[in-house]
Amino acid sequence: METTLRGVGVSHGVAIGEVRHMGTAVLEPPAKQIPADEAEREQGRARQAVEAVAADLVARGNLAGGEAQAVLEAQAMMAQDPELMADVERRITVGSTAERAVYDAFAAYRALLAGAGDYLAGRVADLDDVRNRIVARLLGVPMPGVPDSDEPYVLIARDLAPADTALLDPTLVLGFVTEEGGPTSHSAILARALGVPAVVALPGAGDLVEGTLIAVDGSSGEIFVSPSEEKRAELTRAAEERRAALAASSGPGATSDGHKVPLLANVGGPADVPAAVEAGAEGVGLFRTEFLFLDDSTQAPSEEKQVTAYRQVLEAFPEGRVVVRVLDAGADKPLDFLTPADEPNPALGVRGLRTLLDHPEVLRTQLTALAKASEGLPVYLEVMAPMVADRLDAKAFADACREAGLRAKFGAMVEIPSAALRARSILQEVEFLSLGTNDLAQYTFAADRQVGAVSRLQDPWQPALLDLVAASAEAAQAEGKSCGVCGEAASDPLLACVLAGLGVTSLSMGAASIPYVRATLAKHTLAQCERAASAARAADTAEDARRAAQAVLSGE
Repeated sequence: METTLRGVGVSHGVAIGEVRHMGTAVLEPPAKQIPADEAEREQGRARQAVEAVAADLVARGNLAGGEAQAVLEAQAMMAQDPELMADVERRITVGSTAERAVYDAFAAYRALLAGAGDYLAGRVADLDDVRNRIVARLLGVPMPGVPDSDEPYVLIARDLAPADTALLDPTLVLGFVTEEGGPTSHSAILARALGVPAVVALPGAGDLVEGTLIAVDGSSGEIFVSPSEEKRAELTRAAEERRAALAASSGPGATSDGHKVPLLANVGGPADVPAAVEAGAEGVGLFRTEFLFLDDSTQAPSEEKQVTAYRQVLEAFPEGRVVVRVLDAGADKPLDFLTPADEPNPALGVRGLRTLLDHPEVLRTQLTALAKASEGLPVYLEVMAPMVADRLDAKAFADACREAGLRAKFGAMVEIPSAALRARSILQEVEFLSLGTNDLAQYTFAADRQVGAVSRLQDPWQPALLDLVAASAEAAQAEGKSCGVCGEAASDPLLACVLAGLGVTSLSMGAASIPYVRATLAKHTLAQCERAASAARAADTAEDARRAAQAVLSGE
């Protein structure tokens, strides 16, 4: 009998296939004592396992490239954390086996993270994955993960670690469904980059019986269990119509009456550029530069290394627009040489621009490298600061850019509600705004983007979030300046129309979403987009806002 479940759709497309479940978690090792003379050998085993797991994560990152590489290298750093390793060795000294010491040390650190506020609590899933990999290696058992199968399937998991998501084979994994996660979690972002349909935050996903046929609609978030032949045909037909519309859509982003809305790509480094070019991106709206700094958490990359990486991206978009975000370190992206280790709540502490202003030499080197990388290129370089709170922040960043001799536009990211509320003040110091809707939602609703239990508050359709977007866009228009969106909200084709109606001047997203957004914008006039935006803001819930906008744009 056909039943319908609803989660959060995070990656477009339809997948129809049989359920396969992710392998179960590593069993807890037995708590047995070892003789004192075996401690040194056990400590050696633990160190070897940690290094092997870290090397495997780095290797997976090198294979995946782009954003996935940065995420996996961060996990490798987590595995090699010196304080964790010291705790493991201490536990072995008092009689634990290597595997039990690792299990207990990680459990203690896990408890600290879980109690350190929502932002760090969101890293628990990544920590669990590292622990499982080390313990599995020590026990000599296979690492639980993506199941072996000769036939394509839909993967079901409680959550997917970045190491699993990054190397999914799209020819076998038709789509995936998770109980945890949210629209801006690492797995959701990587799913969009892979072009794999995905639904997250689906309660009871783990109860789906192995081998059951299901249909996953990554756009609507619906899961059809044991779908009828009619439903399968309907979904297949809709998917084919979408593909046809995508194939017919090309050129710059614009509404049907010619209002231009440039469609840009979010990239994590040179590895993401080919997909962006192939998708017809008109430039880069968010170049995350963190990937360079994750190679070595003890020191910043050299100016020469930065110049080489930046120039690779800039050269790919001759006469296009490339918006670079300077290093956003802190919170879930700690760097040993920059971020304090004892902050009670790093998400609300020294993060982003605050970190860079505390370490002006790091900011100066990065800005100088960007200036050198852009020399002689016909690219429109724009550089923006993360986590700008007020006009003083914006001025400090603009002054640093000028002192570095940077010939570019200087901008500010709007990720803190204060920046949206005082956008016009901030625009006295900078030339453009870029809305990071992921963090803006997180800080507006006090809802960690990695925690599935609060995913409804991370929904970019929340009317309060749309109000903040509108306030920023209106301020930019009043000052004759631009205001783009580079958060994941831009990747939702329907919401892209609403954002254009709110006055947003450009949209930046993962490359895989660009054709969907381009095709949808081309179906509607600017006036329709504006009416849809008004209808969405008049709603009280995210779901009502989505329905109201859909009704306007479908002519209901």
